[in-house]
Formats: sequence, structure tokens, C-alpha cells
Amino acid sequence: MYDLNIVLIEPEIPQNTGNIARTCAATGAKLHLVEPMGFKVDDKKLKRAGLDYWHLLDITYYKSTEDFFQRTPNGNYYFFSTKAKHKYTDITYENSVYLVFGKETAGLPEKLLYDHPDTTVRIPMISEARSLNLSNAAAIGVFEVLRQWNFPQLAESGELRNYHW
Repeated sequence: MYDLNIVLIEPEIPQNTGNIARTCAATGAKLHLVEPMGFKVDDKKLKRAGLDYWHLLDITYYKSTEDFFQRTPNGNYYFFSTKAKHKYTDITYENSVYLVFGKETAGLPEKLLYDHPDTTVRIPMISEARSLNLSNAAAIGVFEVLRQWNFPQLAESGELRNYHW
């Protein structure tokens, strides 16, 4: 059984969270939102970015980072950060994982990264770039895990509307 979880610690921009929610809904990943957040969950921008996928979403809320870790004590956590020494593709992801992302303006706390050096990963980019957009980074992480798992329970082909293959 595969269990993919996306964790957003203190997200600030509703459109990013909405886009990540849509990625979660489309892939079967669970979304975990850790407060404080820079918006309210009923924010129109959040809903607009997720469009009509909210009914497909499995979402859990936490009052703090400590609350999240207390409620998920046995998680296999992978922390995404530009400060990491390992590439996200260097990891072999287990059957149950939590991909953890920090807030847009500051990322994850350095103490958290320091305490987990072997499971802190980065997405390679040019050194002059500060970071990728949070929703893009989350999608990259999600699809690497799913690729390694051979895209379980996901449709792998589509149909043309006006033509037949």
C-alpha cells in the first residue's frame, strides 16, 4: 500500500496552496497544512486555484509544527530545501512518505534541516536563483515519488476527443 503525504508548514500564499491541493487531488496524495497560515482556508484565491477538485482532497490541519510531528510520530519525512546537500532524485522513497515544504518567504527552519541531514533534499537549479515556486517544487517532489512507485492507481493514457488512436 502506498501513502503519499504533502506537508506545508506555515504556507503564506493561497494560490500556491490551492495549486498544491489540486496536485494532491489529482494524484491521490494527502495534504497536511500546518498553522499559522497566511490566509484563511475559505480564501477565494485558494479555492479558485484548486478549482473543482476539493471533493477529491484528503486534508488535515495542525495547530503547529510540533502538533504535526506529535500526530504523525512514525512518518518517513523528506524535507525539501535549497540548503540541502542531497538531490531529491538521490533518495529511494519508501511506500509511505511525507514530503515537507516550508513557507514561501523563509523555507523550513534550519534546526529541522540540521536534525535530518540524510532526508533533507534539494531540487537542483542555478546558483543565482533563490528558489522555485512552492507549488512547482511540490509537484516535482510528488511526481518523483510516484515515478519511483510506478504511478500506482493513476491513469497512464488518455483519449483524444475528436480523433481515435
